[in-house]
Amino acid sequence: MSDRKADVAANLEAVRARIADACARSGRSADEVTLTVVTKFFPASDVRLLADLGVRHVGENRHQEAQAKAAECADLGLVWHFVGGLQSNKAAAVAGYADVVESVDRGKLLRGLSKGAHESDHVVDVLVQVSLDEDDAAARSGASPDDVPALAEQVAAADGLRLRGVMAVAPLGADPVPAFERLARVAEQVRLIDPAATWVSAGMSGDLEAAVESGATHVRIGSAVLGARPSDR
Repeated sequence: MSDRKADVAANLEAVRARIADACARSGRSADEVTLTVVTKFFPASDVRLLADLGVRHVGENRHQEAQAKAAECADLGLVWHFVGGLQSNKAAAVAGYADVVESVDRGKLLRGLSKGAHESDHVVDVLVQVSLDEDDAAARSGASPDDVPALAEQVAAADGLRLRGVMAVAPLGADPVPAFERLARVAEQVRLIDPAATWVSAGMSGDLEAAVESGATHVRIGSAVLGARPSDR
């Protein structure tokens, strides 16, 4: 085993143990939580290492990089998650390779996503991204919690798209627990629209425990598995 593969394997084992421990504390099975490894800026060779180590879900947040890696690693049978901010003029292209789009925060994206899903002849799983920032001036991507039910209804009605649930990022510099608890309440509202929309994607390398203990079904982990991210290229 190469040094790189050994390092990634050890990191992966540690992250899986963190998930299992958080599940145990909250009375859940570790099987209830899906690990998506975010490979932004890391080479396709790392995606292959991850696949060899049993990772099936990988995430990307830049369209050009994601598209190239998905094509290069098409033989691996992975589930590709697009987790970054999405431009409406790129939505159709993203739907051409992404199995899951986690960052839908406005209805304007749906036409392009539907077009891309239709053209590539596959159904795209969609999560509505929820803003958990209480200060609108500091808000990053995401729909306001009050706007999520209406947007979820639009997703559920869109051709070629399947409403799966919600996604969020904890506010910077704040305790993530109250934020993830708010997300859990929003997720309940989305399940009233479609009981099958059970996914809650929350938690990254620094706060995965809080997310899992608040009900996350998916966590998006980058540096804790792959190490310090290479500089932007």
